[in-house]
Amino acid sequence: MPETSGTTGRTPETHVIDFRAAEQLLAARDPRGAVKLLDSVIAAHPENTAARLLRARSFFAAAQLRPAELEFTIVLEREPDNAFAHFALARTYERQGRPDEARRHFRLAAALDPNPEFLKAARFEE
Repeated sequence: MPETSGTTGRTPETHVIDFRAAEQLLAARDPRGAVKLLDSVIAAHPENTAARLLRARSFFAAAQLRPAELEFTIVLEREPDNAFAHFALARTYERQGRPDEARRHFRLAAALDPNPEFLKAARFEE
């Protein structure tokens, strides 16, 4: 009998399949579908930072900014040097009309990774 995770009756392999399918749904512009798949993955594996980052991106794409903010924050608590998570959190703050918080995370992203997009958003010259 295959090992299952929690009460979901789903195997670890099924969670990998769900994660990959969620990536495809997000790429196909179905972020809400991606979130639904990722909910069970994260319920079974709450420590999985990659799944949380994908769910945060999906929330952001679905304009669910508060849940996106919470997920990006969890990712950054676990990986404070994740430049992309800082950048995405900054974009989330920007869309919420919180420019000071956005600027801080844009600058952290650029300091961690000199990606041209991060550097432009950081606006160090100001």
